[in-house]
Amino acid sequence: MNDNRQLFEEAPVSKAVAVMAVPTMISMLVVVIYNMADTFFIGQTGDPMKVAAVSLATPVFMVFMALGNLFGIGGSSAISRALGERKTERAKNISSFCCYGSLGLGIIMALSFLVGMNGILRLIGASENTIGYARDYLTYIAFGGPFIMFGTAFGNILRGEGAAKESMIGNMIGTITNIVLDPVMILMLDWGVVGAAVATVIGNMAASAFYLLYFLRKKSSLSIRLRDFRVGERIAANVMSIGIPASLNNILMSCANIVLNQVLISYGDTPVAAMGVAMKSNMLVVLLQIGLCAGIQPLIGYNYGAKNKKRLMQVFRFTGLCAVILGTVLTIVMVLARQVVIQAFIDDAQVIEYGIQMVIALQLSGPVLGILFLCINTIQGMGKAIPSLVLTICRQGLIFIPAIYLLNSMFGLEGAIHAQPVADFISIALSLAICLGIFKQMDKAAGEAARD
Repeated sequence: MNDNRQLFEEAPVSKAVAVMAVPTMISMLVVVIYNMADTFFIGQTGDPMKVAAVSLATPVFMVFMALGNLFGIGGSSAISRALGERKTERAKNISSFCCYGSLGLGIIMALSFLVGMNGILRLIGASENTIGYARDYLTYIAFGGPFIMFGTAFGNILRGEGAAKESMIGNMIGTITNIVLDPVMILMLDWGVVGAAVATVIGNMAASAFYLLYFLRKKSSLSIRLRDFRVGERIAANVMSIGIPASLNNILMSCANIVLNQVLISYGDTPVAAMGVAMKSNMLVVLLQIGLCAGIQPLIGYNYGAKNKKRLMQVFRFTGLCAVILGTVLTIVMVLARQVVIQAFIDDAQVIEYGIQMVIALQLSGPVLGILFLCINTIQGMGKAIPSLVLTICRQGLIFIPAIYLLNSMFGLEGAIHAQPVADFISIALSLAICLGIFKQMDKAAGEAARD
């Protein structure tokens, strides 16, 4: 049975951060490779329209992952705080709720996607050149919805009890399965975008099977037994209060990508394909920083639940320093390798030209982007629902989407591709202000408690 109390409470901060964050970063690195592999092998077909179709469909696929994060990030935050308060039975109730909640919602969403496919294709802006490919891809993804949501949820749930290594292994099993199947199904069997979708679904099924086996072998202090399922006692409310802002962030990212694609499509299908490739390349910079900061969320939640402000702040400061160093190194690497990276995906002169320009634009916020993710995960770890919701809505909704339209109207294509770094810088400043405000409130509350 997993018990990481010593790691959460007593281990040196650098060791605790490394133990929790490194497996999560490796998981994210594998996700980067998986996303690049899908686009890479589709690109080897030599058809930019297939690349554009997958780029258009990806934000819709991300909705399933976003709803998985509703239970995963919300559940992980609630579990780590419950464990910090020594409420082990409550932690079991939370994990069981997240299990059946993710599967049930996955089935509902799969049916909704299949029934509403025509409307979804119109919404994402599929053209007559891409609509057939996008339909094929999303149809198979919809069938795999329950597995995508369960696998996404429990990759986070395991980290909530400190099982970062096991979470990483499950993620790697699913992703490696996907990567191995990609060339077989996309190229050898000549299934194209259908092959990419089928490989993705099978990979998520493999990850889900690993997480299920982990619980069946009783290696966890948590539970997925139906008899432990609870909705009341504020279990659902505590999961949703953090899970909804976390999933809303992913959903808004998908919406923002759809809006961006709709703006880019006015310049032709080629810029859409180029942005798809550029964003896949940028995932190396973004997801590794997300992995670092998401990995420490259980440490934040546990010490917040245990009312150990000193250790919480040590974790926050050390992770912030690591995030800036990591972001700077990754940005330099990506800028230097921009042309090689874009050419590796597809050998199309126009896509390469646009793609290089877009990669440079996306790297502008790279060195400090980790600060944003650190603040978001700290707020979520402490269970601060309203600040988490405010920050989520601002970054991908109230800031990014208006920025796309405003900068596009002012500067054309050049403006549209710089909307993301502009939104990032504003969001970083806002997130720091919110975090520092919460820390001051904690100090004030501690002072009042001491006087009482």
